Amino acid sequence: MSLSALLRSARSLLLIDAATCLAMGAILLAAGDAVAGLTALDPALLFWAGVLLLPIGAYMALAALGPRVAPFHLGVIVAGNFLWVLASVAVLAVGAANGPGIAFVGVQAVAVAVLGGLELRALAGGGGPAAAVAKQ
Repeated sequence: MSLSALLRSARSLLLIDAATCLAMGAILLAAGDAVAGLTALDPALLFWAGVLLLPIGAYMALAALGPRVAPFHLGVIVAGNFLWVLASVAVLAVGAANGPGIAFVGVQAVAVAVLGGLELRALAGGGGPAAAVAKQ
C-alpha cells in the first residue's frame, strides 16, 4: 500500500492513532514524573492523560480491527481527537508549561489534529480507499 493510500485508509489511520495513544498513555503512566520535570506540566495532569489514553487507544484499535470501520465509531474518534486538541490549547493558554512543555503539548496537539483531519476526510469519503469506510 502506498503512503498516500495508507493515509486515506480509515483502518490504517485508526491503527496509527491507536498505537500512538497506547504508547503515549504508557509513557505518561510509566514516566510521568520525569516528563513533568522536563516540561513543568502538572504530574496529575500527565497521569490522568495517560489513564485516559489507554482505553481511548483500545477503542480505536477495536474500531479498526472489526470486520468494517463503522462510520459512527470513526465519527466518535474524530470528535474525541478534536476535543483533545481543544484541551491541549487550553493547557497552553493557562501557561502551565515551560518551553519544552509548550513544545511537548503543541507537537502532540498538531499530530492529533492531523490524524483527526485525515480521519474526518476518510469519514467524509475523501476518495480512494477511504471512500469505502463502511466496507472495510
